[in-house]
Amino acid sequence: MIEITQLKFDENGLIPAVIVDFYTKKVLTLAYMNAESLKITIDEGRTCFYSRSRGKLWRKGETSGNFQRVVSIKTDCDRDALTVEVIRNGPACHLGTDACFNDFVWLSAKEREEFSFDTLYGLIQDRKLNGKDGSYTSYLFEQGTDKILKKVGEECTEVIIAGKGGDRAETIFEIADLAYHLSVLMVNMDISCSDILGELSKRRVVDKKVKQRKMQ
Repeated sequence: MIEITQLKFDENGLIPAVIVDFYTKKVLTLAYMNAESLKITIDEGRTCFYSRSRGKLWRKGETSGNFQRVVSIKTDCDRDALTVEVIRNGPACHLGTDACFNDFVWLSAKEREEFSFDTLYGLIQDRKLNGKDGSYTSYLFEQGTDKILKKVGEECTEVIIAGKGGDRAETIFEIADLAYHLSVLMVNMDISCSDILGELSKRRVVDKKVKQRKMQ
């Protein structure tokens, strides 16, 4: 453990902080802290930054409600930069997206071949925000929640039929369809992958079924 006084702040008294999603390890945003905002972050357990444009401290989520609960803070070997792992309570970007880092400047051939649920979520999120002519995903968002829920129900049934038939390839195909439509529902309701992982992490999900009870 090191003290705040041992960190190397720049000539303006600031240190860059790379904010990382605790569950997915995705880089969410780059912000700056001074000694005071870093101490507030540590004391309160929620991110607090220094706004260079406004020249003052700001707590993430103070107006949007999208707080970030801090899990860990690490410094690099030179002690002039930080990484902050957080559990998010909503979008990390002020534009309402999951993260500030979404647009590719360059992507290696190897990474172009890789795919993840985060990648899928980002693509679906882009269709909701920007839309695209001829896009099935854009069509679902245009039709609204009832249409999305109808498709989720249909895909659940098709997974059951494929699984009952014992056809592995068909079951994989139908599960993929279900996963896609569930992702559309998640984006439509502003539910992130980390929200789901966060809920699962609170349960002994492998050994115990937890039934939600509606709050009265």
